[in-house]
Amino acid sequence: MTHIYNNPDNFAAEVLNGYASAYARYVSAVPAAGVVNARAQRGLTRVVVGGGGGHFPWSAGFVGPGMADGAVMGNVFTSPSAEQIYQVIRALPDAASVLFCYGNYAGDVLHFNMAQERLRSEGVDCRSVQVTDDVASAASGSEGQRRGIAGSMIVYKIAGAAAAAGGDIGNVERAAGRANERTRTFGVAFSACTFPGREKPHFDVAPGTFELGLGIHGEPGVRSAARMSAAELAGTLVGELVKERPSDASGRAAILLNGLGATSQDELLVLWSGIAPLLKDAGIDPVLPEVGEYVTSLDMAGCSLSLCWLDDELEDLWLAPVDTPAFRRGSPVVASAETDASSAGKPVANAPRATKGPSVSSSDDAGSDAVRASLAAMLDAVTKAEAMLGEMDSVAGDGDHGVGMTRGLRAAVDAARTSGRTPELLRAAGAAWSDRGAGTSGALWGLLLSSMGDALDAKTVIDGAALSKAIAHAARQVQQVGKAEIGDKTMVDALAPFVESLLDAMGKGTPLGAAWPQASALATERAQATASLRPRLGRARPLAERSVGSPDPGAVSMALCLSAVAPVLKDCN
Repeated sequence: MTHIYNNPDNFAAEVLNGYASAYARYVSAVPAAGVVNARAQRGLTRVVVGGGGGHFPWSAGFVGPGMADGAVMGNVFTSPSAEQIYQVIRALPDAASVLFCYGNYAGDVLHFNMAQERLRSEGVDCRSVQVTDDVASAASGSEGQRRGIAGSMIVYKIAGAAAAAGGDIGNVERAAGRANERTRTFGVAFSACTFPGREKPHFDVAPGTFELGLGIHGEPGVRSAARMSAAELAGTLVGELVKERPSDASGRAAILLNGLGATSQDELLVLWSGIAPLLKDAGIDPVLPEVGEYVTSLDMAGCSLSLCWLDDELEDLWLAPVDTPAFRRGSPVVASAETDASSAGKPVANAPRATKGPSVSSSDDAGSDAVRASLAAMLDAVTKAEAMLGEMDSVAGDGDHGVGMTRGLRAAVDAARTSGRTPELLRAAGAAWSDRGAGTSGALWGLLLSSMGDALDAKTVIDGAALSKAIAHAARQVQQVGKAEIGDKTMVDALAPFVESLLDAMGKGTPLGAAWPQASALATERAQATASLRPRLGRARPLAERSVGSPDPGAVSMALCLSAVAPVLKDCN
């Protein structure tokens, strides 16, 4: 378990603060967002990496000359928010072109895309490479559905080297994309990790077994197997990777044997002693292999093997010098005369935090009090259910759904207190939820509230009809952005039936106060019915079989929130 912490909610932020202090010669902190290279050269394509906390040194530890220019870090196992990503880019000098590199997780994709749109509107050429190296998370031929795990470190290294060599964003994107296409990872876990402040691990590993095909967010593996010797484990790891050898592979490969947080270096070296001859037997020549902890999962015991099939260009980039706190190679990269090192080790001031739409007005309308009361009721309901939602999420996810919902709702309630008219209040609450809640649910709930605000902006009178139409518009936006349909085992399985029922009842003349509880009861029923479904999207998809029998936590929390609002609206027409 995690033994050293203060307030568990602040664990990731305190990790970031400690890292920036200890390695001030490398990085400057961007408060509550991430770090940037303290020796960043001007005029180059910026490579910015990111993801949730709990994986140190990934990805903040890879910031420095020859690798990343910045890293964004969310809460433990939770994607950073779009606002955090924006803050890190604005802390970089001369960031005219930026390549984002991050793991292929729904929350990360949503938040990085939102940040990209905002930066592009300000003239920044932004592009993304989503790492998809985990062979256990989707079958061959469906590589775009795979998640990014330890092989991302190899992709980051190659992207950073391409940028350091002076490549424009097109060349850097191409090199990183090719590295990702040729990188494969397979991992195993011997025990689960435990969140700071919790007593029990995310899942149980039966005695004498271990988990094959694990993720890095506390999820169990895709299947269990009997414990085996180091030699047998080496054969399993190598065997899973060589299955997907490209037809044009030269045989030379970058290799990373990675520990997950609680596996000793001695054990990893014993394992490597079995891996090396198997690689040779398979006709694979390791090029400067790396053995150690690079992408961890708190205190999880386990390891993963990554392999990137190199061509001449990728090999040169893999061999290029790099100087970061977690990864160093070759002669130290010396800052040029153009390097702005005057602020090394000092926190970088945040750019102004902005929310969509006009500035907050001191005026108010009748609807705003109802929205504030609704958010408060939602927060009360989710806080009471936080542990239950976390346990539900841990079946096939990382167990943080309850924490993330509570954190996001608390931020939304706080933002609503200082907002005026209903449209402005909803946009401010949505922006706060997205920023503090982060993750997939944070992004989608933030979008839901802000889209309602946009739909109500032109309304002079906000009544039940206007509100129901605004919710319907917002639900369509959520489905469009999240790409979820009914039956995918997501929050949409509760939200879409709710909206349909609400619109139908309102169309028949039923007052909002009577239509809402009827629709929310249907949402609760449909949320519970997701227990029989197999997830087709999101982090739970690779563990679809384990998920069957347990409701989707996003659908359940959606139904909880909708039901909590019913008493607030009981007298509304």
